[in-house]
Amino acid sequence: MAVRYGLPFFLEDKTGRLSGSEFLEIHDRMKLLYRRRVHDDTGTIYDIYDITTGSSESFQVPVVSLSFGADNSLGTIKYRSQQPKQISRYLSEVSIFAGSRLRRFFGSDGNEYRWGYRLAEGNEWTCTNSRAEIVAHYNLKHPGEPPYYSSSGCMLTVLEDFGHLACEMLATVMIMRHIVAHDL
Repeated sequence: MAVRYGLPFFLEDKTGRLSGSEFLEIHDRMKLLYRRRVHDDTGTIYDIYDITTGSSESFQVPVVSLSFGADNSLGTIKYRSQQPKQISRYLSEVSIFAGSRLRRFFGSDGNEYRWGYRLAEGNEWTCTNSRAEIVAHYNLKHPGEPPYYSSSGCMLTVLEDFGHLACEMLATVMIMRHIVAHDL
């Protein structure tokens, strides 16, 4: 069993860009890489790697792959040992009234999670479980904050009890950010 610290995973988003970034846990417990693999006339593919161990395989075999159409439309999500799924079905709108900025997905643990845009004070994105408890959130650098050396100032925070879902949280929040960026 992994050592528990009683602290969330604070994954510093090094670039803050949708085109690729490293997400490095500030206490050095986790390292995730979000990298664009393909960008051409047919669309864009991003891969997420869990490079925490530093093994050569961790840099070669993605945990998650996301594809988007040439017009930035939602494509597919594929976890390492699963078949690709349509993003619109995997990360589905909660209701027609809530719009595309509130979506739900079922994690690998079988539980439902929801990402919402600006639901909680100070959070750009907030992820809750079926009991409406916050399990993860993504924050932008606050206006007026000084620049940080080699960092965007953005942060993905995943509560320690949900650390096993960190790659899923990263994949889904990047999709949500894509949806808002391209007004889908």
